[in-house]
Amino acid sequence: MEPALASRSVDRRAVVSLFSRLRKGSGQANPLPIYSELRAMGDVVPAPWGGYLINSYGLCDRILRDRTWQVPDSAWRARQGGGTRWGAPSSTEMGRTLPALNPPHHTRVRRSLGNLFDRKCVTGITSAIETHAERLLDRLADELRGGSADFSTLVSEELPMCSIGEWLQLPVADHGLLRSLAHDQVFTQELLPSASQLALSDAATMQLESYFRELVQERRRSPGDDPVSNWLRTWDELEPDREAADEAVYLLALLVFLAAPETTATLLSSMVWLLLEHPRQLGWLRAHQEHIPEAIEEVLRYDSPNHIISRVAPEDCTIGDVRIEKDRMVHLMVGAANHDPAHFADPEIFDIRRKASHLSFSGGIHYCLGAPLARLEASTLLTALLRRMPGLRVSAPPVYAPRVGFRRIVELQVVES
Repeated sequence: MEPALASRSVDRRAVVSLFSRLRKGSGQANPLPIYSELRAMGDVVPAPWGGYLINSYGLCDRILRDRTWQVPDSAWRARQGGGTRWGAPSSTEMGRTLPALNPPHHTRVRRSLGNLFDRKCVTGITSAIETHAERLLDRLADELRGGSADFSTLVSEELPMCSIGEWLQLPVADHGLLRSLAHDQVFTQELLPSASQLALSDAATMQLESYFRELVQERRRSPGDDPVSNWLRTWDELEPDREAADEAVYLLALLVFLAAPETTATLLSSMVWLLLEHPRQLGWLRAHQEHIPEAIEEVLRYDSPNHIISRVAPEDCTIGDVRIEKDRMVHLMVGAANHDPAHFADPEIFDIRRKASHLSFSGGIHYCLGAPLARLEASTLLTALLRRMPGLRVSAPPVYAPRVGFRRIVELQVVES
């Protein structure tokens, strides 16, 4: 089906009001009606703060797969001026990591990682993730004996941190601090961060920079069989300047860490919330566990951890029927696009038996490197839950952080009957 033409006249105040509602915790608790309003405005909607909102699945998918469209790299951020959010220290630092690199720089750095979570790697870490999941569910079971317990805090926040922490061989004693810093750091990647949020992100980024630079130096002094040590060996062959090699590895370690705990924790909590709210589907899945992968894909479609992806026009072009100038940013509203009725039948219905496509892991050359790890953690946890806790149910609606781009369930109270 061809995408609908964009609206030629959009009420700026209506868009501002829509995002004002979306940014609140109540809006995050049920964003689908808001996204429906946004899609009704057109496939391409001028953003009041500049740039454009892309709402259709087809257009979002096309832009993500088109190698000519760029990410907002360091040069683009610098052109926006020091007084903008793009000049914040946290934004400047993120502009040097892989997701903010364009070819040919992106190509070189991406190749240095190889196939990060290939079948061999996933096989090697599966046992450890299973062990972590069982231990966390033991703790949850203990808490449930006293009544309700917060699944998000006890399990969802812990499993991704344990998994990435063990893989990178980070001290367990550091996990709590690192998880907290990741929660603050993500604000610089939000759609419209406030000054106070950027300040939190700047402070967190500074601490994370210090931590991962020291980690690289520790592995330089005492190399082992771990990803950071292996990246150092790779970059020593690629880069004759040792300081430049260390810098490249620091940025890789920072990126791989930041990509793990925030979004995967949201995926795990959303998965449990949606399945417990659909007991018939959960019962069917318990009897047909070979369909766990499809259930996880539907969770990712229905409620992606990341609802917005930004790109920059490489030249003057037309998207839909809207002329977009070179260097102008577009915000791909993947949370809305994943519910586009032009692409999905009954998109507002959660159905684990649909063969769900989605844009939740981005696409093209910037497809999420950690997608196999996130899927592994979700399938491992869900398999264990189906076996161990048949009476688990939600005792209160989840509590969401007031964000727009990066979803976060901060509390999910459950009980076991």
